[in-house]
Parts: sequence; structure tokens; C-alpha cells
Amino acid sequence: MAQHHTTSLRLRLRYRFDHLMAGGTAGLIGWLALGCLAVVIPASAVLVWSDRTPPTTLAGRLTAVWVSVGQTLKIGGAVGSPLHVLASVTLALVALLFVSTLVSLITTGINQRLMSLRRGHSTVLEDGHTVVLGWSDQVFPVVGELVAANANQRRAAVAVLAPKDKVEMEDEISARLPDTGTTRIICRNGSTTDPTELCRVSPRTAKAVLVLPSGGDEGDAHVVKTLLALDAAVPGDGAAVVVAAVRDTRNHMTARLAAGRGGHVLCVDGVVARLLVQTARQPGLSLVYQELLDFAGDEFYTAPARELVGRTFGEALLSFATSSVVGLLHADGRVSLNPDPGTPIGAGDSVLVVSEDDDTAVPLDVAPWVEEEAVVTPLPRTAPPERLLLLGWNRRARIVVDQLDQYVAPGSTLDVVAQDVVACAGDLAAAPRQRLEVAFHEGDITDPLVLAKLDVPSYDSVIVLAEETVTVTGTATEWAADPDAGSRTDDRTLVTLLHLRAIGEAADRELSLTTEMSDDGNRLLAPAREGADFIVSGRLISLLMTQISEGPHLAGVFAELFEAEGNELYLKPATDYVRAGSEVAFATVVEAARRRRECAVGYRLRALAATGPGFGVRINPDKREPVRFGEGDSVIVLAER
Repeated sequence: MAQHHTTSLRLRLRYRFDHLMAGGTAGLIGWLALGCLAVVIPASAVLVWSDRTPPTTLAGRLTAVWVSVGQTLKIGGAVGSPLHVLASVTLALVALLFVSTLVSLITTGINQRLMSLRRGHSTVLEDGHTVVLGWSDQVFPVVGELVAANANQRRAAVAVLAPKDKVEMEDEISARLPDTGTTRIICRNGSTTDPTELCRVSPRTAKAVLVLPSGGDEGDAHVVKTLLALDAAVPGDGAAVVVAAVRDTRNHMTARLAAGRGGHVLCVDGVVARLLVQTARQPGLSLVYQELLDFAGDEFYTAPARELVGRTFGEALLSFATSSVVGLLHADGRVSLNPDPGTPIGAGDSVLVVSEDDDTAVPLDVAPWVEEEAVVTPLPRTAPPERLLLLGWNRRARIVVDQLDQYVAPGSTLDVVAQDVVACAGDLAAAPRQRLEVAFHEGDITDPLVLAKLDVPSYDSVIVLAEETVTVTGTATEWAADPDAGSRTDDRTLVTLLHLRAIGEAADRELSLTTEMSDDGNRLLAPAREGADFIVSGRLISLLMTQISEGPHLAGVFAELFEAEGNELYLKPATDYVRAGSEVAFATVVEAARRRRECAVGYRLRALAATGPGFGVRINPDKREPVRFGEGDSVIVLAER
């Protein structure tokens, strides 16, 4: 038996209407005409018949109805012979069609232009602006630092291109960065791997182009394709400084080739791993780098060496009162960090300084503030073997172990706790070690029972890594994270830190912790002491990229700082430089460091180590400023070892 629909009249009428709308243009015009006539003709008849002085004859009234209908529908309503009426209606319909078509074309053009503007398809016409390609959580610290860097400029612009809705990008940036000062943020929608769409942000006239790494395993491949598209959009050696970042060390060389000779490519894994190692062995170093990398405090700048030409680098160390000299930028573009104090300064050289801004490096001789009687000669020290604990494992862990092997004293040990020790051991199998002995322990780092068995307070330093999942393909071990893994790994890290804090409180001991995180927002939730060392990978790379985009010569500076070879930043006992308890000008510390072939750039006071926002770290103090050092205080120096 046939089934009948038992639907309401409203739904049946709606269905009929939908069917009518799907019938095409001709059908719509016909039904629209019939609908209009069905309303206009009766209404016109009512107007004529209800008029105070209607025509007396039926023919006159019908003629008046026709005139009303013609005027209402804009078809004239002329009266006369049939040929005259037909010609009049024809002309009126042609005029109506022309005007309607013209209005439709104008409306469509305006709508298309508005939609194009809303979608971000128009071209940015700027000169000397900064281009940011790609969209991830890193876009916010990058744009924020660019805004801070442009604070002393009257007009500055940052153009962001990403395959994302323009209005949505603008709303997110506005929510995270409500005050952009004198910098205009311009968002455009488009694929960063399409050379045609890249031209929407005018990379040819930009001063810098930043290619942000995206999440997931395909992020590095996308960065390489973007760099190739940029080369196609701006053939040859463009004027813009190109700065990009890839996550995996294996993709670093490929990205460098795609970036060309003038491009700078950072490796996230390498930089983060090296800074983890340096900070684990020198608590407080992450705070120093945070101060040097963001534009809110003191950063690396170059200053003209006009008054220092012919003098030595050692003399330049005491030639600036409010800037700390750390190296030379030679005329050929080479950067020399902490050269020999006897190195002469050439006519084309510039002085590399740590200063508050690019216009605050003013020469002033501070040698008279050096107090010779306060300078001490340190006794030789032999580094003892260390006991280190590594909690968690990811693809950066192998680099961490390799770097530790270059830093620690012979006989040092590293205990690794991870869930898949077989995969971890396989990851290290091809890496021979000279000084470090590594032992693996299987366990979940978020399990308090596992942590309780480790005797954590007995270790000299503890490193907590953001864990990643492992896949084994043949003989290869792959550590990878999906785009949303950052928050999940941070969740596990927070749980681990919570248990470690309980262990430290139970032992009445402050643990030396260095923690890696993916999201800077989770850093605020971390259950750790104030001033603890956190390496937030996304924010760190964002700061580095921004610094290099503003000063291309800094690429060589940071490359040396994050390598085991060459010069690095160290926190060394202040009592190795000046007499404990005596109040001295910081110029005395600079002179004491110079005699050890080091550059002093600041200090950290132990008494303020738990007090924000500086946590005892003072970068680039005035060399005439007095300071009193005691046991436990540190001097921040640039040195080879």
C-alpha cells in the first residue's frame, strides 16, 4: 500500500517554493510577473473605483486601471491606438531591462570588490614592511616583537599571508595584541606556496620575510615549498632578508638550499636542544636569553667605531658606559664574538654591543671607575663529574645527549626515564660518546611511584622533555608529533613538574630543573619555583627569527652562541672576578673579565633569584653603577669556556 506524507501545509508550501526556485531564470521571471500582476491589477482597480471623482464610464475606469498598472510597473501606461500602446510598452520594457541590468552589474561589481577585500585578495602596496608567511601560534610572538622593534618608527607595517580567513586572522591578532602602537597589521588570504598569491603581500619591496614553521610532520616540507615559491615570486637576490625555521635537523640543509645564499634558516630541534643543555648546566641562563632576545629590554646592536679606529678591542670594552661590548662586525660582514683583547679595530668595522636601543650606544670612557684593589685572580678549578637525569624522550633528545657529551667532565652519568627504552636506545646507537655514560630506565614520567624510586634530589640537574610518540620503520626510529600534540605533551610535562615539586618539598631541597614546553601559555601554569628555567620552543624560535629579521648579522652571533664550540654565555661565580662583600662599579667586573679574555655583560644576584620580573638577572648595567657581590652571586660573561 502506498505511503502518504503527513506534513503540515507550511512545509508543503516551502517545498513548492524550493521547487519553484530551482526551476531556472525563465520560470522565475514568469512567476514573478504573474505574482506582480495578481497584486497590482486588483489594487489599481480598487484605487480607481474608490477615487473621489472616478471616470463615469466602464471604459474610462479600465483605462485608468491600465495607466495605474503601467506607472506602477514602470512600463509607461500610455493610452492610444494599439500600435502606440505596444510601442510604448516595448520601449518601457527595454529601458527597464537596461536600467535593471546596469544596476545589477554595478551591484555585482561592488559586492565582488567587497568580498575580495574581505577575503584578503587585494595587493599590499607597501615599501620597507615585514612579511610573515604562514599561520601558527608563533605568529603572535613574532608580530608582537615586530611591534616592539618598530616602536620608535613613525610608520611601520607587517603583512601576514596565510590560507586563512582575513577577518578571522585580524580578530585573533587583535585579541592577542590589542595595542600595536605605530605598526599597522595587514592580513591577506592566500597560499604561501603559490608565487602568484605570494605577490599579494609585496615581498619584492619588503625589508624582511619570515617563514613560520607549521605543526605536524609536513611542516618542514611546507616551509621548503614556501621558500621555493618565494624564490619564484622574487627571482634573483632580493633586497629582503629571508628568515625561516624548520623543526627536524634532517631538513635543515634542504631548507637552506631553498632559501638561497641570502636566506637564514633556523633548526628548531638543534637550537632548543643546545639551549636545554646549556641551561641545565647553568641555572638561570634561560632568563638571560629571554632578556637578550625580546625587544622589551637590552638586545644586540651595532655601533659605529669611528672614535675607536686604531685602538684595540680590549680598550673598547671600557669605552661605553651604558652598552656592553661583545664583539666586532667587520667590513666584509664577518662577526667576531669576543675576539682577542689585542685585536685592532679597523676603519670599516662596527662594534657589536648589548644595548637598550640602537641609539643608546654612546662612547664614554669608564676606565676611571675601575678599582684595581677589588680585582681578584681566581684559583684554577677542575670540573667534577655530574649526575644528570633526563625525563621523557623526543627527537631532540639525541641532540641533547650529544651536546651533554661535549660539555660535561669525563665520568659523568645520565639516567634516562622513558616509556619505550628500546626505541630510545636505538635512537642513540649510532652516536658514540666520549665522556658521558647513559643508562635507560623504563617508566611513565607522570607516575609518582616511578619518580619516587629515582632519588631525584641526588641529581645535579634534571631535564624534563616534551614527550613525542615513536614509530619504528624497518631499522629507522621516527619521533613525531601531530599538530595538536603540543598541548598534550605540555599536559604531561605539567603533571611531571607537579610531582617533582612535591619531591623537592619533601626533601627540603630546591631541585635544579630545566623544562621544555611547546606553548608559552602553559608556562604560566607550571608548578615550579619563580625564576625556574623554561625553554618554550615556539617562543624561542619566534624571538630568534624576529631578531635576525631586524639585524641579519645576528644570524652568525646566535649560531655561535648555541654551539658547543666557540663563545657562549656563562654564569660564573662573581667571587672569581671581584672581592666578595666589597662594593665596586660594574666597570671593575668588566676589567676583571677582560683579563680572563671574557666579555662581562651583566650579573645575577642570588638574593633576588625568586623575585620577579627579573629574578635577579641584570643585563647591561651602567658600568658606573655600584654593586656588591657575595657568595652565590654570578657574573654573566661571554667566553669560550
